[in-house]
Amino acid sequence: QVKLVESGGGLVQPGGSLKLSCVASGFTFSMYKMRWYRQAPGQEREWVATVDNPGGTRYADSVMGRFTISRDNAKKTAYLQMNSLKPEDTAVYYCNAGWRAGPREHWGQGIQVTVSS
Repeated sequence: QVKLVESGGGLVQPGGSLKLSCVASGFTFSMYKMRWYRQAPGQEREWVATVDNPGGTRYADSVMGRFTISRDNAKKTAYLQMNSLKPEDTAVYYCNAGWRAGPREHWGQGIQVTVSS
């Protein structure tokens, strides 16, 4: 059974940091690009960052220089380190696994991140 389980979300003050984790099971983790998306209330889901294997990374302009995506293939886990958080980063964050050889993909259930004083 394929599963992606996110953790590490919560409430943080502006300027603070959070680190999201996404633990994968049920598929060959090393064969997938790992991505993070987010969806704010009333808005469409937007792409945040991608880490390939080996670990080439890409970021949306809105998070460049503040967020860092990484992966640990031995732990089958992807991470999103979020620094200098802003209220506009408030959203439900989703982990996504995209097969490197085709369109197959998997989604996590999402986790809330709220940036507020």
